[in-house]
Amino acid sequence: MKRVFRLFSLTALSLFGAAAAEAQETKVETTIAADVVNQYIWRGQELGNVSLQPTLGIDYKGLSLSAWGSVGLTDPDDTKEFDLTLAYSIGGFNIGVTDYWFNTGNDPEGRYFMYETHRTNHIFEANVGYDFGVASLQWYTNFAGNDGLNKNGKRAYSSYFEASVPFKLASVDWTATAGAVPYATDFYGTSGFAVTNLALTATKDIRVTDSFSLPIFARLTANPCSQKAYLVFGFTLRP
Repeated sequence: MKRVFRLFSLTALSLFGAAAAEAQETKVETTIAADVVNQYIWRGQELGNVSLQPTLGIDYKGLSLSAWGSVGLTDPDDTKEFDLTLAYSIGGFNIGVTDYWFNTGNDPEGRYFMYETHRTNHIFEANVGYDFGVASLQWYTNFAGNDGLNKNGKRAYSSYFEASVPFKLASVDWTATAGAVPYATDFYGTSGFAVTNLALTATKDIRVTDSFSLPIFARLTANPCSQKAYLVFGFTLRP
């Protein structure tokens, strides 16, 4: 199994480089961006303080490959993360697989190319969803790697699902999100079904010059399961 996971990461990285090299010859859309946030909050969980989160992605006819990372800027103990996602979308339907890597986990040395069972820091997640326009639904499940455990101490196949509703108010783009974990897993810190992410996000582009705008966003997040709440502010840098 570890050979499969190693092959996935190496193939994804190879495809990423090859597709990027051919981007000028084909109609490939490229994403280059970086978010700066005062807190790293993910699905209602606190993973770090002030963080830089770069993105590099390519998309061709609905097939996309993206790399995303996060590194703390103020606390050296904050989570360091590097994710690769291979996804496909057509119409409102989307499906994908993500290889999450964290610097902490089963491997104390934090090696990226360590895929051995019970020793890896990688987490492999599959997702499927549909965007209806007025709302979108997404389901995510960890299927391999450093997943959480259930009440019986076995792999939980930790899952998370959420619904998002975009709307516009006072010339600002808003998104309301509700996310929950369906069953017990210590990956999300739940003992059964639990609502873990209630969020309201506002985004607005601030025009700096005639040719450059700076997107800023603020997000109010509550996690009823952990009884915590967060206010995140950030901005996005992109060409």
